Amino acid sequence: MDILIALTISSKESMSESLRTCYLYLNQTSRSFAAVIQALDGELRHAVCIFYLVLRALDTVEDDMSIPLDKKVPMLNDFHTYLYQDEWCFTESQEKDRQVLEDFPTISLEFRNLAQEYRDVISDICHRMGVGMAEFLEKKVGSMKEWDLYCHFVAGLVGIGLSQLFSASKLEDPEVGRDTELANSMGLFLQKTNIIRDYLEDTQEGRAFWPQEAWSQFAGRLEDLAQPEKLESALSCLNLLVTDALRHVPDVIAYLSRLRNQSVFNFCAIPQVMAIATLSTCYNNPMVFQGVVKIRKGQAVTLMMEATNMRAVQTIIGQYSQEILQKVSLTDPSRDKTLHILALIQEKSALSQSSLPSRTHHLSPMYLSAAMLLAALSWQYLSTTAAQAQGTGDMQGQ
Repeated sequence: MDILIALTISSKESMSESLRTCYLYLNQTSRSFAAVIQALDGELRHAVCIFYLVLRALDTVEDDMSIPLDKKVPMLNDFHTYLYQDEWCFTESQEKDRQVLEDFPTISLEFRNLAQEYRDVISDICHRMGVGMAEFLEKKVGSMKEWDLYCHFVAGLVGIGLSQLFSASKLEDPEVGRDTELANSMGLFLQKTNIIRDYLEDTQEGRAFWPQEAWSQFAGRLEDLAQPEKLESALSCLNLLVTDALRHVPDVIAYLSRLRNQSVFNFCAIPQVMAIATLSTCYNNPMVFQGVVKIRKGQAVTLMMEATNMRAVQTIIGQYSQEILQKVSLTDPSRDKTLHILALIQEKSALSQSSLPSRTHHLSPMYLSAAMLLAALSWQYLSTTAAQAQGTGDMQGQ
């Protein structure tokens, strides 16, 4: 423990004040990714932290329903240019993560401190994502192809950008950054899972991300699926979308099989196994239309600790695909498609396992335990020191 504390203090002392603030914002805005980002190796850790915060700021603009369209659309289109404007910030947001906009100068400063190869990736992805978000502000997600395109803009591009950062850091082979199709699927699988899970929250807040091509087969309006008398139709629509999300899993398996760095593997694998666990919980579950659907905390911790090598990830994917298989109804309209993709996932999983080398360079779960503990200590230490420096009132104001 003394060694971990010493490492934490050393890491903190080697950071500039602005970079410490960025990690504080990361911890405040990213419950899911904060620990795994902190566990990334070397300079990649800082690049991914800044990438996340830049996109979190962009996403906060998109989500803020209080910003009128005639102001929001230009902001989204031009957001990448703010990275090179020292003083740009936005203080009118009503969103819970508004501090990343209010203190954007701190984030953009650390962006400009990154190596050129990282800046180029982050700026390009920010530009493309902003343009895509602006496009979908002014139109609904209609067809299934448009659902894929929307998810590409808001998440597939994240997967592509991260993959390019991995390759730029030399921790992964160049092909990881070049294969944009697999990287895109990594993002689409996560985003579709979130959209499916968040049906009730989104519809209650006036947001519609389920594609009309899907829900119009079962209801006159998207929000009608929450009516008790529509439950059978709602579940049919839900299962159709879960099936569509599952078609990205073979690409997820192929992508993860290429990774060679332990910290990058953990970073990529943990969200993916969380996603398939979430989809399994959502499949044919009326609670999607009645409340919040989440995997249990104990289940999440177990997944984080187990998903440290490809064999374990394959086992987890196989278990949850089998769990979904057992829930498929004889009368579900998507039954044949669901069974087909589940069989393909099982096949890809078995093939990948049989061809895997020993992967001795993947470190043990004990290493990951230490890394997670170190990350937790880091967040606690950074949060405490930053709160002392800024004052409780300032933090509450953010």
